[in-house]
Amino acid sequence: MKEEMNQLQLEESNLIEFLSNDLMDAFREEFMQLHPYDQSLFFEKVDPEIRKKIFHYLSPQEMAELFEATKFEEEQYDFYLKEMDKTYAADMLSYMYADNAVDVLNELGKDQVASYLSIMDVESAQEIKDLLHYEEYTAGSIMTTEYVAIPETSTCRSAMTILRNEAPKAETIYYMFVVSEDHQLTGVISLRDLIIADEDTLIKDIMNERVVSVLVSADQEEVAHMIKDYDFLAVPVVDFEQHLLGIVTVDDIIDVLDEEASDDYSKLAGVSDMDTFDKNPFQAAKKRLPWLIILLFLGMMTASLMSVFTETLEKVALLAVFIPLISGTAGNSGTQALAVAIRGIATGDIEKQSKLKLLAREAGTGLTTGILCGIIVVGIVFFWKHDLLIGLLVGAAIFVSIFVATICGSFIPLLIQRMKIDPAVASGPFITTINDVISILIYLGLATVFISSLQV
Repeated sequence: MKEEMNQLQLEESNLIEFLSNDLMDAFREEFMQLHPYDQSLFFEKVDPEIRKKIFHYLSPQEMAELFEATKFEEEQYDFYLKEMDKTYAADMLSYMYADNAVDVLNELGKDQVASYLSIMDVESAQEIKDLLHYEEYTAGSIMTTEYVAIPETSTCRSAMTILRNEAPKAETIYYMFVVSEDHQLTGVISLRDLIIADEDTLIKDIMNERVVSVLVSADQEEVAHMIKDYDFLAVPVVDFEQHLLGIVTVDDIIDVLDEEASDDYSKLAGVSDMDTFDKNPFQAAKKRLPWLIILLFLGMMTASLMSVFTETLEKVALLAVFIPLISGTAGNSGTQALAVAIRGIATGDIEKQSKLKLLAREAGTGLTTGILCGIIVVGIVFFWKHDLLIGLLVGAAIFVSIFVATICGSFIPLLIQRMKIDPAVASGPFITTINDVISILIYLGLATVFISSLQV
């Protein structure tokens, strides 16, 4: 691994030297041997003046391959495109697969998009326009229209001719989708089956008619689960009348899974959008502040509860010692249940099982862990403070708090999902703050009820 890194650093050093000395042929010879992903890493590292030379030395088609090899940050697309000549940038976008070009254009302003589309070739511009109309985060927004479609009345010989013609611009050729005269999806055939079949065999006689497809309006997460469950390399996208509109490939789904995981992790951490290390402190603060303010007001509920039970705390000051223990334990238990529930929703496991079954299991888990933690706490408090009543009170509060927090942690995401809201918004900080309020209410409520016994 270390040798590979040293080799890459040497290559980068050579490339910069070639660019600095205007040695175009030497640069191209070494640069074009790199994998497109390594090319993109080098492209990101160099200064704008160096990048201008790269634009001059590479064709729009070669630059398109570089852009498709990695996912730049949102603002980088706009930055890099502005560095290019507008015609060069438009040509590059037209050479990209339509779905990838749409991903880039979605990061730009409407005026910029219109400007690039106006100077592209008509066919590429129309393909991109068609995809831009689909709602974001749906199958339509991530599908590509570069696929191989074969008429069901074709022979295997004519299908191979179609494949040869379409293969250079198709994203994948391992599956070919079979369509009727009015372009309705009727079957699918693999490259292997096509190769081994007799040349005069009709496609409709050897195709697989049981085609798994998704509606163009389907959520991208639903498409991701389907490709994962069926181990597909691509899944066809259709409209309500089963007309074939495009395909979603596994490489696009990997990007979706990465995007969804980052989004969910952001929300679980109580951040509106995941920070990246290149953000300045003010940009990072802007993204984190909304959640912190919401949690601040929720935290004020805890302070308000404490003021309600001031009299109880004044009479038995020892009770205050155990507040962080009880609220912290309840918060941890609720976060564990939250993680299980959100993961089940994300993977679709909960849809396959009864939600009541999940809640029952979590209630049983909360009951078991609550009893065991309560017994342990009673023993610790008794041997530490030599006060059995305080120990029983803290133990009972721990037991009830863990039980309630576990149920809340699993129930709240299900409730939020039912309301058609992303369940990840029931973030760790959010559920922890809610459980703080509940646990303190339980603890100090029990203490107030039994205050006379505690003062004996």
